[in-house]
Amino acid sequence: MLRMNNLSKVYRTHLIETHALRGFDIEVKEGEFVAVTGPSGSGKTTFLNIAGLLEEFSGGEFFLDGVDVRGLNDNGRSRLRNEKIGFIFQGFNLIPDLDLFDNVDVPLRYRGFPAAERRRRIEHALERVGLASRMKHHPAELSGGQQQRVAIARALAGTPRLLLADEPTGNLDSQMARGVMELLEEINAEGTTVIMVTHDPELAARAQRNVHIVDGQVTDLLQETRVSLAAVADGVVVE
Repeated sequence: MLRMNNLSKVYRTHLIETHALRGFDIEVKEGEFVAVTGPSGSGKTTFLNIAGLLEEFSGGEFFLDGVDVRGLNDNGRSRLRNEKIGFIFQGFNLIPDLDLFDNVDVPLRYRGFPAAERRRRIEHALERVGLASRMKHHPAELSGGQQQRVAIARALAGTPRLLLADEPTGNLDSQMARGVMELLEEINAEGTTVIMVTHDPELAARAQRNVHIVDGQVTDLLQETRVSLAAVADGVVVE
């Protein structure tokens, strides 16, 4: 579903260069649930923005569902993003003046779906997250957990192949966070690839695979664990 080889991202000003990603390699197979962890400033958000085609990269290769992203112009990137990717943000990013129905409708209008198809998708998505009966309510009338479920419904309505979640439980208490995580697991079980950035080790442990980013480079924690266990088995002391 997603492959990056030797990817780099450099932010330049007239005074300094900041290397947000360097020698960045990652492969995410279709249907995987991958948790991305790492300290603040490590490059997690930059990776997610590039993966979501919201930001360009400086060098290397990036293939999304078999498409070489380097060969796309702005329109091509926008079309690929709208067709393949759904986003869930920590801050929900709901429009306060719109009810839930219209909030979910916004990205579908950009896709050009006819009104009847949009309604079908919106009602199905809100039912999927347990909020079909509240579709005429506004975000301020909902709890934080319910608002995040609306954000998930908005992403699901476009039937994305890849769901990118940036700290989706960061503004929620532990009970609400578990509920959102269970919903993401259900979505993944139905075939959607999920990449989730999180600082919560409990939630990260529930993903199929953990990828750790430090100083703009990726480390597969599962592979690290295997190497450490092999070293111990061979009688090597690992400090």
